Amino acid sequence: MDWVLGCSLALAWVLPDETSARAEKFLAQVSPKNVLWVPALWWYEISNALINARRLHRLAEADSMRAVELYGTLPIETDLDLSPDAAWRFQALAREYSLSAYDAAYLELAQRRGLGLATLDRHLMMAARKAGVKVLG
Repeated sequence: MDWVLGCSLALAWVLPDETSARAEKFLAQVSPKNVLWVPALWWYEISNALINARRLHRLAEADSMRAVELYGTLPIETDLDLSPDAAWRFQALAREYSLSAYDAAYLELAQRRGLGLATLDRHLMMAARKAGVKVLG
């Protein structure tokens, strides 16, 4: 099955203090037949989290490089549907489910593509369930 991949889950694979059995199980089940969809902002979020982890000495430089290599081996596809219409959809979902526009982008992508959402973010998980989106779990 294809999924929308949240940063929280992807970071659990590489940050030693954020490990998750659920994230590891999900990663083990990913195959080249799957597509892990991410909104364009995902790459900025991942990069920022890795930079902050380095600054806080939570992650060594070599581990940060390995993380980027791991993400490069996964069947990740970046959704580039960015338009004024998308901004309206993000805002509507953010208002309806008390999300940031960033989190709403993940929910919107899952809804639009009819996919499940793979995240460890509890607030986003609750919003997705309320919206009728399948959540990893």
